[in-house]
Amino acid sequence: MASAAPQTTCFHAAQALLPEGWARDVRIECVQGRITSVVTGASRQHGDHTLWAVVPGLGNLHSHAFQRAMAGLTEVGGARGDSFWSWRELMYHFLDRLDPDTFQAIAEQAYMEMLEAGFTRVGEFHYLHHAQDGSRYTNPAEMAVRVAAAAASTGLGLTLLPVFYAHADFGGIAPAPAQRRFLHDIDGFARLLEGSTQALADLPDALLGLAPHSLRATTEAELQALAGMTSGPIHIHIAEQVREVEACLAWSGQRPVQWLYGHAAVDQRWCLVHATHVTPEEVRLMADSGAVVGLCPITEANLGDGLFPMREHIAAGGRFGVGSDSNVLIDAAEELRLLEYGQRLTLRGRNVLSPGTLSSGRWLYQQAAEGAAQALGVPSGLSVGAPADLVELDPAHPSLLGRHGDSLLDSWLFAARNGAVRAVWRNGRELVREGRHIHRDAVSARYRAALGRVLA
Repeated sequence: MASAAPQTTCFHAAQALLPEGWARDVRIECVQGRITSVVTGASRQHGDHTLWAVVPGLGNLHSHAFQRAMAGLTEVGGARGDSFWSWRELMYHFLDRLDPDTFQAIAEQAYMEMLEAGFTRVGEFHYLHHAQDGSRYTNPAEMAVRVAAAAASTGLGLTLLPVFYAHADFGGIAPAPAQRRFLHDIDGFARLLEGSTQALADLPDALLGLAPHSLRATTEAELQALAGMTSGPIHIHIAEQVREVEACLAWSGQRPVQWLYGHAAVDQRWCLVHATHVTPEEVRLMADSGAVVGLCPITEANLGDGLFPMREHIAAGGRFGVGSDSNVLIDAAEELRLLEYGQRLTLRGRNVLSPGTLSSGRWLYQQAAEGAAQALGVPSGLSVGAPADLVELDPAHPSLLGRHGDSLLDSWLFAARNGAVRAVWRNGRELVREGRHIHRDAVSARYRAALGRVLA
């Protein structure tokens, strides 16, 4: 029997943001979900999908999908004040309610909302591995299987980052009982990676990396062993909180980023998540290494983390991307808007991040897209060889009327709210149509049922 011909899909966009800039009448051809041809000044051909204004999909480089279900449930402070650390205790209690079925339903909801917001791939920083009592599932990668299933059912691109977590604090301190669902030794983690590889086998463009949770949760010997266990991306939480920096100084005499660069070969495969509290010398280390800094402005604001020294990082040639982290609010445009606004409030100026040759919206979007693609291990942009991940903006949205080129991105990021994304194509397949995921009703029904069990 002859094999089926490769699936070809073609698009014609009135305007599209290409790596070299905006172009008009752009015809994009893709085969099996990969872009094979990009032609500007082209005529529309029969069978082409006609689009208005297209930008490349944005990667979400840092997510804890299960936290979507606790969004809005931690906004009550105690008499002694509230902080990241008290939020973490509430998160520990919440995750004890999750089983594989509820976990998958929550992840599906989060991934659907990411696509509707313009995210087309996620880096799932996945640390919920074991059963509620800490025992191993029959398949040690059971929860990774559920992450993959959620990505498959929604169509979101997936870079899976199984998390190694072994200790409660710097220096190999024994883990706390509340961390029992996260824990591995190196041998057990190797089995998790093997099972995760199998979990991704049916997702055509899924990638596997890994994530030492943090320097608090990983010893130096474990960190070195982990780096040799993958050729994919390596992500790590680092320097998110002042208390974390102080604890690292007390333990080692060095700050977290400083210690990491002295004990690991950090390169372009690495993504340093948050890196909020860093010195000018640490900024230079990160920029010179080619690593991506993973910023999560909505979550960092929600948790009171602080503000990353973004302008210094840019001046040093540093790279960055954005992630939805705790998923308290899933909104690609809001992540970039808040990233810029936080710096404006600190520096008391306007348009403070773009070097001036590009508008703020254009610069933020392109830089974040390129940084996330690097951190997630995929090609970036609407170019030959890259995945056919297209986001179409809505010409009828009030904030986008009469806009073209850079003003489209500026208006989306700084002036639009809901409904600015009309359609999303992922790997050449339409997943969001008229602002709604094509499976929204079914995904939302499963989420409602799961939340009913979790919050009962």
